[in-house]
Amino acid sequence: MKYVVIKCGGSVFDALPPSFYKNIVELHQSGEWQPVIVHGGGPLISSLLDRLGVETTFVNGLRVTTNEVLDVVEMALSGLMNKQIIRKLMEADGNAYGVSGVDGSLLRAVPTEEADSLGFVGEVDKVNTEIIEQIVKQGFIPVISPLGIDQYGQRFNINADMAASSIAQSLAAKLCFISDIPGIYVDEDGKKVTLHQVGSKKIEQLIEDKVIQGGMIPKVRSALSALAQDVPEVSIVNGLAVNSLIDFMNGNQIGTRIILDKEMPHV
Repeated sequence: MKYVVIKCGGSVFDALPPSFYKNIVELHQSGEWQPVIVHGGGPLISSLLDRLGVETTFVNGLRVTTNEVLDVVEMALSGLMNKQIIRKLMEADGNAYGVSGVDGSLLRAVPTEEADSLGFVGEVDKVNTEIIEQIVKQGFIPVISPLGIDQYGQRFNINADMAASSIAQSLAAKLCFISDIPGIYVDEDGKKVTLHQVGSKKIEQLIEDKVIQGGMIPKVRSALSALAQDVPEVSIVNGLAVNSLIDFMNGNQIGTRIILDKEMPHV
């Protein structure tokens, strides 16, 4: 079984066309690939926190996560967002099964190094792949919300890009970050040009030059981490383009393929 982990962010979710979900179902039904979806939900979390009057603060752009905030995060991710994705896949004639990283300790978590200032924000320590494999054996597409839990039952909010990277590593899967842009691009003579292939040194340079910034930074850092742990391929793909996911899986030049410098072709 060849797995592909598809990470879908909350910011792009509302804009994804029905063809995106049809592509996932087509991949699943082909018998060649088994899709696993990992999703975020930042905008929905922020909206729910506002509506419920739960105050939050930020440190270096990251949300401080208390147990009260975690209640809302869990409600948004494992409840609303997770089930919306399942409904979309069902509308595309697919079979999907939603699960949280908390369920069965699917994502065993540890606190981040910044836990003193950020609260219950975690990193994945171990992925219980047996749960994913059991869902797959039943004929479903797993849809995973990125919460984790430690051995004492404490929940943690986990960055969805990092969670997707860890799951891809554990399954030796291709990793595909779905975005609302064609990939990583640079300005050349006033025009935006997509980099269809980029190595690790170039990525670090683009971060330093502030070409890559904001939410794209954890994406590319997660990509490099995954590649270093034998994930065969990582790409950023525009989910708004028709059949972009199928094109990516077929090896067509679409989006940005991120590779380690040792894989770069010698000229």
